[in-house]
Amino acid sequence: MGRKLLLLFLLISFTALSQDLEPRNLFSKVIGENIKSYRQKSQEAYLEGDFERADFLFDSLINQVVNDSYLDNFKVKKLSGRKIELNDFERPIFLMTYASWCTPGSGEIPALNDVAEKYNKEIDIVVLFWDSKDKVKKASKEYHKKITVLYIDEKENKHDHIVETLKHSLGFPTSFFIDKNKRIVDVRRGVLHPYNEEYNISFELNYNSFLNGISLLKNFNSDNNNNLISKDNQAKQ
Repeated sequence: MGRKLLLLFLLISFTALSQDLEPRNLFSKVIGENIKSYRQKSQEAYLEGDFERADFLFDSLINQVVNDSYLDNFKVKKLSGRKIELNDFERPIFLMTYASWCTPGSGEIPALNDVAEKYNKEIDIVVLFWDSKDKVKKASKEYHKKITVLYIDEKENKHDHIVETLKHSLGFPTSFFIDKNKRIVDVRRGVLHPYNEEYNISFELNYNSFLNGISLLKNFNSDNNNNLISKDNQAKQ
C-alpha cells in the first residue's frame, strides 16, 4: 500500500512539473486575444493615411504581445513531400514566411543567401511558402542550398488552426527570430522599398535587417546560457 501511495505521489508531482514547464503563452493564444483590436486600429490608421501610427501599432503588437510567446508546433512539407514539424528543428530558427506572388526586391534573396552561407552552422534558416508544391519548387531554385525551403498548401490544411493564424495575422513576408525552445525573440516585416530600387541598395537594406535580427537572436541565446551557468554556480555554493 505504501509503495502504491509513493508511486501515485510521484506521478502527480511529475505531471504538475510537466505542466509548469509547458509554455502557456502560445503565439496562437496571444494573437487570438489581441488581433481583432490591432486590425481595427491599424485599418483606421491606414484609411487616415497615418502610416507612422500604423507602424507604431505593429511594433507595439510585436513588442508587447508576440515577443516572448512560444510558436506553436505545426506540420509542414518539404519539397520531397515528406512532412516535418517545427519542433524537429533543434537550433534557433530564422523563419521567413513567404508566397510566390510576393515580389522580392532585387537584393533580398541574394542577401538572405549570404546570411545562410555565414550562419547556417549556428541557426536553421527556413523559408516557409504559403503555396502549392509546383510553385514553391520553381521559386526554391533561387535560394542557397543551406536554406530549408518548406511549404504549406492551405487546401490540404483546412483544419490546422496555427497555419491559419500564422498566415493571416501578421501578413507576409514576415521574419520570425525564434530561439531553440521555440520562444519568439522578435518579428519583423519585410524591408519595404521601391521594387525598382538599385540592387546594391536593396541588398544592403535586406542584409542589415536580417543580420540585425540574427544578432539579436544570438545575443538572446548567449544571455540565457550565461544565466543558466550563473544559477548553476549559485546552486553549487
